[in-house]
Amino acid sequence: MPGKVNPVIPEAVCMVCAQVIGYDVANTVAGQSGNFQLNVMLPLLAVNLCKAQQLLTNAMRCLADRAIAGFEVVPERSAAVLARNPVLVTALNTVLGYEQGARIAKRAYAEGRPILEVAREMSELSEAELQRLLDPLTLTRGGIPE
Repeated sequence: MPGKVNPVIPEAVCMVCAQVIGYDVANTVAGQSGNFQLNVMLPLLAVNLCKAQQLLTNAMRCLADRAIAGFEVVPERSAAVLARNPVLVTALNTVLGYEQGARIAKRAYAEGRPILEVAREMSELSEAELQRLLDPLTLTRGGIPE
């Protein structure tokens, strides 16, 4: 496909993680092989730890330099995408109930509109109340809104 960008660096990092998980499994078995304060598999443990550290160090450096360094956050775009994210509706469950929240989410998704805008039309909650309930920053703090 013309113009397609393959995520080869993140995929390579996933392979590195799989390899490190393999080292961890081998080290778990090696750690279980000690008897009488003596473990003949200590060299295996040391080699695997060093290899894992080197692999992860190189992978993270490559990910940072070649994949993340060029990222540019566009706050307006991020805010617009977040405003349409159906997960926001869960904050309305305690006030409007699951069924009403589901209807709001489905309609907002179908129409490509912000959750707050659709909730304003489909509920009797005030603009201020909806803004308070659907504030993403507040939602990331966890807990039940008062």
